[in-house]
Amino acid sequence: MKRLFYILCGVISVAACTPGLHNGKADLSVLYVGGQPDYETYSVQKSAEARDSSVRARMAAFETMLKEYFDSVEVIRGDDYKPEMSEDYDVTVFDGRIPAVKPQVIERDAEGNVIKYVRAQLLPEDFDCAAVTIASMGEILGRAIGSKNDWYCLCLDAQAHSLVEDHPVFKGPFKTKLTFEKCPTPEDAFHYTYYYDGEMPDSLMMWRVQTKGYKSDRGFPIGMVSRPWGYEDSPDAEYISSGVCAKTLDAVAIGRHGNFLTWGFAASPAYMTDEAKDVFANAICYIAKFKGQQMLARKYNDRIATREYLAELKYMASMEPYEERVEWTEESNEEGLRRQKEAMAKKARGEKLDEEDTYFLNFTPQKPMTLDEYLERYEKEAYDILGTDLEAYPKYYDENRDYFYGGKGMYVMTVDTTCKDWGIPNNDIRLLDKAITCLETGEDAERAAKVLDRYTLCTFDTPAEWRDWYEKYKDRMFFTESGGWYFMIDGPAYLPGNDYHAKERKAAEQKASGSAEQAADSPVKVSARLVDDSAGKRIEISFGIKAGYHIYREVASSDAYIPVSVEVAMPEGCSAGKLIAPEAEKYGSAGTTVYRSDVTMSVPVKGDGKGTAKVTVGWQCCDAHVCMMPQTVDIDVTI
Repeated sequence: MKRLFYILCGVISVAACTPGLHNGKADLSVLYVGGQPDYETYSVQKSAEARDSSVRARMAAFETMLKEYFDSVEVIRGDDYKPEMSEDYDVTVFDGRIPAVKPQVIERDAEGNVIKYVRAQLLPEDFDCAAVTIASMGEILGRAIGSKNDWYCLCLDAQAHSLVEDHPVFKGPFKTKLTFEKCPTPEDAFHYTYYYDGEMPDSLMMWRVQTKGYKSDRGFPIGMVSRPWGYEDSPDAEYISSGVCAKTLDAVAIGRHGNFLTWGFAASPAYMTDEAKDVFANAICYIAKFKGQQMLARKYNDRIATREYLAELKYMASMEPYEERVEWTEESNEEGLRRQKEAMAKKARGEKLDEEDTYFLNFTPQKPMTLDEYLERYEKEAYDILGTDLEAYPKYYDENRDYFYGGKGMYVMTVDTTCKDWGIPNNDIRLLDKAITCLETGEDAERAAKVLDRYTLCTFDTPAEWRDWYEKYKDRMFFTESGGWYFMIDGPAYLPGNDYHAKERKAAEQKASGSAEQAADSPVKVSARLVDDSAGKRIEISFGIKAGYHIYREVASSDAYIPVSVEVAMPEGCSAGKLIAPEAEKYGSAGTTVYRSDVTMSVPVKGDGKGTAKVTVGWQCCDAHVCMMPQTVDIDVTI
C-alpha cells in the first residue's frame, strides 16, 4: 500500500481559476448515453414498465444536472448509440449498455461447462474519444479493449477516501468544496492488511459522494472499484480516489486510463451531493483534454499477476491463514454432525423428515487439510521447491522479487531464471541492452531472444533492428506489469513496441490456443446430474471451484455479493423440493458465507414424471483480489 492521504481539516474549499467558463457554464459539448435504472439489478427484479420508468427518471436527472454545467448536452439511450457519434462531442458519459461491435461468444460442452468464452466488444479497439464511465460501465465497455478500469469488485458505497487532493478534478474549472468527516475504516479492508505498509488505521477521513448507498438503502445501485495493482504503471493512467468498499484501501473508485475516466460511484445526480456534482463536472472537463489519445498500455488479462501479489503469497505461506482454514473445517463438521444427530433422533421417533434432515442423515465430515495439502493448493510453484518450510517462503519471495514474472495465466508468478542468472531485474532497461548484445555477439542468443519476446511487443528479425529501436527509444521507455510485463514507449500506439496486435498477428496460432487454455482454466465449473439411490431421487448440482476462489452461499444485507441460486423447471408429473446445501464457511462478521472448495448441492425430485428438467444455476466467483461478474448456466437433466 503506497497511498493513503490524511486530511487534517474538516473542510477544504478551492477557488480555482475557471478557464472556459461562460455565464457559469463550460464551453463543452457532452453526450450522455443512458440505460441504467436507479436500482440494483442483480437482486432486485421489477417489471419492464417499472424498469423503463426508472431509466427515464435517471436519464432526466443527468440531463438536468449536465445542462447546469455545460453549454451543449445531448441525451440518448444506449440502444441508439453508435461509436462514431462520440466524434461530434467533447466528452461522452456512458451510463448504459450499448450495442456490441463484436458479439459475445460462449461455447459449452455436453455438461454445460464453458469451454470457450470471448467477451462482447462494445467499442472499437481504436476508440479515442474522451469518455466518463459510470459504475460498472468501465468494465462493461473497457474490458475487451484492455482498460485498467476493470471489475475488482461491485461493492462501492457512498463515500470516497484517500483522495489525491491536488488533482485537477478537485480544483476546477468549477469551484469545489470538499467536506470531510472521520469514519471507521471499512471492516473488509482488514482482510488485506498484508498489502498495507505499516499499521492499518482504525479510521479515515471521508468525503460523501452520495446521499444514499447500498449499505444503508437496500436495492440502491452499487458502485464499482478497479484493481489498484499496476494501475499507475504506465504514463497514461492515474489514480484519483478510492472509496468505501469491500476491498483494499487503494481500490480505484475514480481514476483515468487513457481517454477513459471511471467514476465508480453509481448514484444518479438525484442522489449526488452538491459537492460531488461539482467534482463530477470537473471530471468531465478534465477528461475532455484527452480526446484523440488512446490507451497506451492495455490490460487484456484482468487477473494478471503484478509484483504486489507476492505480498499475498507471503502471507498465505504462514500458520495464521492455515489455522483459520482448519478451524473453519472443524466448525463446519461440528455443525454437520449436530444436524445429523437431530435428524437421526427425529427418524428414531418416527417423525417425518424434511429434505434437509434427509441430507444430513448422510453427512460425512470433511477432513481438514494438512499443511502439505494447503501449501500445495495455495503456493503452487513455490511449494514444489520449499515444501512445508514456512520460514523459507518469505526469504524465497524477497530474494527473487526482482526476477518474478507474472505475464502468463491468472495470478501465476514464476522466477525468470535468465534474468536471475544475468543479475538484472526484469523491469530494468539494462535487461534489453544485455539481450540485444547477446544477439549481436551470438553468446547466449537463444535465451536472449526469449527475453526480448517475453518483455517486448516487438517483432524484429535482426540484431541491427533491435539495436536501432533500443537506442532510438530507450529514454522514453517504461515497464508495465498490468499491461503484460512489457517495456513500452511513452508515445503513440503506432510506435514499434506499443502495438499489441503486431505480436498477435505474428503468433495467431499461439493466441488461439491460449484463448482455449484460459477458457478451460475457468475458476468455477458447474455440472448437474440425476441421482436415484437409497437417499432418494434428486438432482445433484456440483461446483468445481479452483484453488484460491470462492462462491457465496448466503449474503448479508450489508454486502454486495451475489449468492448461489438454483432454479429447476421440472417436466410434467414431477416437482422440485427445497435446495439442500452443505454448511458454508463464514466470510466476515456480517453473516455472509462462502464455499472455497468443490461443493455439491441437491434438489429432491418428487413424482414419477419423465422428461427433461431445466436447471438454471447462478453464482458469483471471487478470489482474494476480485469479484467477477455474476454467471448463469442452463443445464438439461433427463428425469
